[in-house]
Amino acid sequence: MRAVCARGRYRIRAPMELSYLTLKTIHILGSILFVGNIVVTALWKAMADRTKAADIIAFAQRLVTITDFAFTGIGAALVLVTGLLMAGTYDASWWKVGWIAWGLGLFTASGTIWAVVLIPIQVKQSKLTKNLSGGEVPKDYWRLGRLWLIWGMIATILPLINIYFMVFKPT
Repeated sequence: MRAVCARGRYRIRAPMELSYLTLKTIHILGSILFVGNIVVTALWKAMADRTKAADIIAFAQRLVTITDFAFTGIGAALVLVTGLLMAGTYDASWWKVGWIAWGLGLFTASGTIWAVVLIPIQVKQSKLTKNLSGGEVPKDYWRLGRLWLIWGMIATILPLINIYFMVFKPT
């Protein structure tokens, strides 16, 4: 516990406040991992695809899949768990609070797109490029790449909108 100045007086910060601030810190860290990795992943993939070089695409595609499971997955788990724990301290009926409901809805929609559409596409693309060595990238890779781009933009925009709700907390 530490002393905090409240209108000229010092008071002891309650353990509940410390725990909320700890949760909030972990939540922000999770958000950085989650949003940061989805933006960097899109850049890596786009830059690799632009080369049209099979070896570069295969390498980048493998890393995109690995980093999505590692950083995006860990970030998403941190955001979800800490977000729900913090919402639980807000009010007994937190799901009726507009900004929390929007935040959870946008997060769920983005996560669903990643789990149901994007990760399966990435895995398929990774398999298509796995044994390429200077050869031509299969047409299926490029077809899947267009789908990944469209759904990836949607899945990236949703958490960015979510940041607005978390910061400004509109009712």
